[in-house]
Amino acid sequence: MATVWHCQAVTSASTAGAVRQGSLRELNLAVVLGRIATADRPPSRAAIASDTGLTRATVSAVVDDLIAGRLVVEAEPEPRAGAGRPARGLRLAGDGPAGLGLEVNVDYLAACVVDLTGQVRHHEMHRADLRPLSPGDALARLVELAGRARTAADRQGLTLAGATLAVPGLVDAHGLVRLAPNLGWREVDVPALLAGHPALTGTVADGPALTVDNEANLAALGELHATPGTASFLHVSGEIGIGAGIVLDGALFRGARGWSGELGHVPVDPAGPRCRCGARGCLETYAGQEAILAAAGLAGADLPADTAARRLADLAGAGDRATLDALRAAGTALGVAVSGVVNLLDLDTVVLGGGYATLAPWLRPPVAAELADRVLTAAWSPVTVRAAALGPESAAVGGAGSVVRRIITRPSGWLGRRE
Repeated sequence: MATVWHCQAVTSASTAGAVRQGSLRELNLAVVLGRIATADRPPSRAAIASDTGLTRATVSAVVDDLIAGRLVVEAEPEPRAGAGRPARGLRLAGDGPAGLGLEVNVDYLAACVVDLTGQVRHHEMHRADLRPLSPGDALARLVELAGRARTAADRQGLTLAGATLAVPGLVDAHGLVRLAPNLGWREVDVPALLAGHPALTGTVADGPALTVDNEANLAALGELHATPGTASFLHVSGEIGIGAGIVLDGALFRGARGWSGELGHVPVDPAGPRCRCGARGCLETYAGQEAILAAAGLAGADLPADTAARRLADLAGAGDRATLDALRAAGTALGVAVSGVVNLLDLDTVVLGGGYATLAPWLRPPVAAELADRVLTAAWSPVTVRAAALGPESAAVGGAGSVVRRIITRPSGWLGRRE
């Protein structure tokens, strides 16, 4: 794909003379770095030139810029049997820019740092019920985690290039949280509340220092890049609320206004119990964390999301009948809701993330049974149901990864900032 982009751009430039030198440099930087980032093994300069159609001189100059900007390092050459000196390979730098991922959820805060190679270099979670707090107070606690994450990055020689915050609600393109029903947030201008905090400074390309997105979307993006062989899937994040990220052909589907994926508010029973959103019979009232705890006889246990999932998993593993029945009922309700999405979008994979990842051994069978019964094409093409590779950390990791991927997609922004 990188080769096609390069050839099209160069052909256009040579024919019409319309591409500025700066634009061509930006394109070449992105093509070369993208080739290094996606290679199975560290490619040499000669291999990159051959794959992209760029001249060796151009590749050498671009690589020098990438090395100087701490985006790329040279790898030790592989032994060779023939004569001549082996060529050095190139790989992404693990000690250059990094992304900061943050998450505000109903009962926890999280912060993590991911380097350019995708390695998680720091992760911290603070467990607390945030519903009694104002948005400003909740975000003030988050800033403390962000500050410790920046300190951890500094100690490891990393430079935080930007931050992405995951929120369980409807977020517009400017970072305004229109509605987060389980947090009780409405029309919260998160970027304004966090403006000026030193822990959140930094820019990537032409973007802001802080971006805000839906937590299920970021979890899905994290899963996409953790498991690149899965191009289309539904990622379901199960916490107190239930969100979904939809990935189609390797790209996140956001919908017309960016608010897709509110699976938790798909009705399972129109005459069911009242949901926090105001409607009746939403999936969250049957398969959300608090609903499962109540059905298992643990109502009011006040357990954080990851602790609640582990407690339920321990009880289910020990054969506790009430817990097994609660998980079966939740899985059935989840399967009913998910089958509608699969029928509509023709997806072949459902990923259970968040707290659901821990509970996947018990949720997966009833979900799969409903999909087999309700998906029209299931007899010819069964739907895969599996646990998320990243588990409960997926939203924060996905947020940090989104910063890193912006650098890889447009390295000139990072290099220009440092020049």
